Amino acid sequence: MLAAQFMALLDVFIVNVAAPTIGSELHASGADLQLVIAGYAITYSVLLITGARLGDRLGHGRVHLAGLALFTTASLACGLAQGATELIVFRLVQGAGSAVMIPQVLSLIQRTFTGEARVRALGAYSAVIAVGAAAGQIVGGVLVSADLFGTGWRPVFLVNVPVGAVLLIVGRRVLPREGAARRTGAPALPAAQGRGLDLPGLVLLGAAVSLLTVPLVLGQEKDWPLWSWLSLTAAAVLFALFRGYESRLARRGGAPLIEPRVLRLPGMGLAVFRVLAVMGVNGGFLFALTLHVQGGLGYSPLRAGLTFAPTAAVFGVAGLTWRRWPAPVRRRLVPAGFVLIALSVTGVGLAFRGGDPGGPLFCVAYLGVGLGLALGFSPTLTGALAAVRPEDAADASGLLATVAQLGQLIGVAAFGTLFLNRLESLGAPGAYTSAEALQSCMYALAATAAAAAVAGLVPRRR
Repeated sequence: MLAAQFMALLDVFIVNVAAPTIGSELHASGADLQLVIAGYAITYSVLLITGARLGDRLGHGRVHLAGLALFTTASLACGLAQGATELIVFRLVQGAGSAVMIPQVLSLIQRTFTGEARVRALGAYSAVIAVGAAAGQIVGGVLVSADLFGTGWRPVFLVNVPVGAVLLIVGRRVLPREGAARRTGAPALPAAQGRGLDLPGLVLLGAAVSLLTVPLVLGQEKDWPLWSWLSLTAAAVLFALFRGYESRLARRGGAPLIEPRVLRLPGMGLAVFRVLAVMGVNGGFLFALTLHVQGGLGYSPLRAGLTFAPTAAVFGVAGLTWRRWPAPVRRRLVPAGFVLIALSVTGVGLAFRGGDPGGPLFCVAYLGVGLGLALGFSPTLTGALAAVRPEDAADASGLLATVAQLGQLIGVAAFGTLFLNRLESLGAPGAYTSAEALQSCMYALAATAAAAAVAGLVPRRR
C-alpha cells in the first residue's frame, strides 16, 4: 500500500523536472506544460472523495487494486504519447486512477491495524509522504538526464509500469479480504458506510474546476479572449450552485459530496484557506522555478532535480518533528511559517535577479521555503482535524485533501500563467528576462503567503 502511495506521490513531482524536456521534444507550449502538470491534479482533486466512497461501498482492497491498474495503464499510455494533447488526456486518466487508489491506503491502515501497530503504520505513512516530494525531484532529474535508450522524458512515466505490475500481483495475495479487518477486532471506521456517490455534486464540482482551470492556463496564450472571461464567470456560478445543491441535499438527509456542517466546524474555514494558499504557493513555486533554472539558466534536468531536493528534505523533516517542539512555539508555527514563506520566496527572486545563478542567498532562501511550507501546512492540517467528531472525520479529511490538490492545481495555473505572461512581455528569452519574470512571480507568491499569515488575525463571529 505504501509503495503505491509513494509511486503516486512521485508522479506529482517527477513531472516538474521533466517539463522543459517534454516541451522541447513534443513542441508543447507553456500552456500545454501547465496542463500536463495540472491535469493530474484536476481529476485527482475532483474524484478524491468519490474514490473514498467507492472504497466504503465496494471494499477498500478491491477498489485500491482497480485504481492501481488504471494508474499503471495510464502511465504506460503517458510514456508512449506522441503529442502534447495525448499526454494531457492520459495525465487526466492517471489522476483518476490515483484518486481511486490513494484514499484506500489510510482506510486499510485504520481497518487492519490497532494499538501500537497502527501508530507504526501511520508513522511509515507520514514518512512516505515526506520523502515522496524530494525523491520525485531527484528521480525525475536522473531519469531525464540518463536518456535511457534515447527515450528522453518517457521513463518518468514508464518507470511506473513494472512497479505497478508487481504491486498488482503482490496486492492480490496480501491485501486483506473484505471482512478480514473486522475479524481481527479492528474498529469499524466512522466514515459513511453505504453512502451514495452524489453524482450531480460530482458533475457540478468537476465542471466548475474545469471552467476555472482552462482559462487560467490557456487565457495568456490566447491573449485572454472573451470565452476565457465567460468561462471564469461560469465557474463562479457553478461553485455557487454546487454549494447550494450540497446544502439542500444535506437538509433532505442525503449524502453530499462535501458535508456542509464540516465547513462550519470551528477553524475549518481558516484551515481550508491556508491549505489552499500553501499548496498554491508550492505548486506555483515549483513550476516557475523549474522553467527558470532549465530554460533561463540552462541547468540539466539532474541539476534542476538536485536543486529542489533541499526544500523537499527540510519540508519532510519539519513535518515529522514539529509536534516535539515546545508548546509555546507550536502555537505560533502557522503564521510564522507563512511569514517565512513570504520572506524566502522574495529572497529567491532577489537571488536570481539580473540572471545571476543564485549563490548563497538562494541556498538560504530555498531552505526557508521548505521550512515555511512545512510549518504552514502540517500544523494547519493537524489542528483542523483535531476537533472533528469521529463521524465527520472522513468528510473533513476528504475535504482538506481535495482542497490541497485544488491549491496545487490553481497554483500551477495562476502563478505559472503570471510567469509565462511576464516572460512573453519582456521579449527575447534569456537568463535576464527569465529572472525578471521569476521575480514578478515570487512577489505574487509572497503576497499570497502574507495574506494567509494575517488571515487568522481577522476576528471571527462566534
